[in-house]
Amino acid sequence: MQFRTITFLAAATLALAACTNPDRFGRGGADGALGGGYGAGGVPGSASDPASPAYFQQTIGDRVLFAVDQSTLSPGARSTLDQQANWLNNNPEYTAVIEGHADEQGTREYNLALGARRASSVQEYLVSRGVSPNRLRTVSFGKERPIEVCSTEACYSQNRRAVTVVAAGLIG
Repeated sequence: MQFRTITFLAAATLALAACTNPDRFGRGGADGALGGGYGAGGVPGSASDPASPAYFQQTIGDRVLFAVDQSTLSPGARSTLDQQANWLNNNPEYTAVIEGHADEQGTREYNLALGARRASSVQEYLVSRGVSPNRLRTVSFGKERPIEVCSTEACYSQNRRAVTVVAAGLIG
């Protein structure tokens, strides 16, 4: 009889522990169907928060691609960069490092220079859209940091890129 009583009390305790305030997550409960308690911005710092780096990376897009041996911006790249500039202008507490990358074709030195031209092209475009140059820095990785590793055009095209990495604070 003692075992049943203990089991019943433990089950009752667990059941009561599960009963909590349904509005603890804001209007709409735990599923956040009606706002999640954080307003229209979503959970702070998450990809659903328009002021977060995760939102910048996943929703706006943190990279633009380039054609072979080119550092000129395509219309699609300019569209992405317009959104990046808008985000950066609306979130002045963030700075950005623009990484220039190249595919594996060519020499290390050539690809470092090409990556630098690509990063500079993005930086100049963002500055032309109102982003303060004091908030931007460029770096070239050339062919040293591929995101696709194979010797096909599909891989090469993904590696010919500039990536805008945002961070809070001042650029040193």
